[in-house]
Amino acid sequence: MKCIVDTNVLVSASLFPESVPAAAFFKAATMPNSVAVCDYSIDELHRVYSRKFPTKRQMLDSFLTVLYRTAEIIDTPPESEATDDEAAIRDLDDRPILRAAQKSDAEILITGDRDFLESGIARPHIITPAEFMQIQDT
Repeated sequence: MKCIVDTNVLVSASLFPESVPAAAFFKAATMPNSVAVCDYSIDELHRVYSRKFPTKRQMLDSFLTVLYRTAEIIDTPPESEATDDEAAIRDLDDRPILRAAQKSDAEILITGDRDFLESGIARPHIITPAEFMQIQDT
């Protein structure tokens, strides 16, 4: 199952390696699953660390080393490729992640962001890290 992981899950996974978001990221990266991260999320991850966690840069660097080995890094489609579903996402900064998930044909978007979770978007299936951990791989 192809999964795309939202930035907030990446932040939590990188700061708290024993957390549910970290476990969800690694489950998504383990067969039969595959994990993708859009380049927009990686840029956003750098911005969050610079703004909120400047003294924890080493944690980010360590996490990125793992991320680049385990995840497919996908290009974020331009705004000109927006779908009608994007109107359901209130936060304009989240729309590129949805666009990347849909363009890459991800089946699941793993996020803790209420904006995504309450959007009513059907594809990809949008779930929390905890919900993803409950899915039984087949």
